[in-house]
Amino acid sequence: MFPRPSSVAAETVRAAVLTEARTWIGTPYRHQASCKRGGCDCLGLLRGIWHTLYGSEPQDLPSYSADWAETGGAETLIEAGRTWLQEITLEVARPGDVLVFRWRDGVPAKHVGILSKSLTTSPAIIHAYERVGVIESPLVPTWGRRIAAVFSFSKGDI
Repeated sequence: MFPRPSSVAAETVRAAVLTEARTWIGTPYRHQASCKRGGCDCLGLLRGIWHTLYGSEPQDLPSYSADWAETGGAETLIEAGRTWLQEITLEVARPGDVLVFRWRDGVPAKHVGILSKSLTTSPAIIHAYERVGVIESPLVPTWGRRIAAVFSFSKGDI
């Protein structure tokens, strides 16, 4: 486990995040779950990585429906990211950082993934995708246009 919040260099944390994220590949999609090989959704993947790195989850989560962002209207994922992670710009994002996506313009962000390959070479993300599970897939332009926020697990040394 890594000390929290920032006594470990950001690059070390990014490497640990990416290594752990890759161990989740193949986990089936399960709404609200966070169990490696058992099932997870995109937030569950992020929660599972956090748990592995820091030994517990940052906060308890209430139940949430599949349409939670559409019905609530709040930027819940971005606000949680600002609470528990370090917000950074897309220009400095590196593998191991967290990308937050909107499904379309004008709606709150509701999908997260881990940047797994550099934005300047063949960008890719690891994410839990409904009906597919946890995969590593190219960060195609359609996904790139949907990025709403970028975060690092490390609170310091960015």
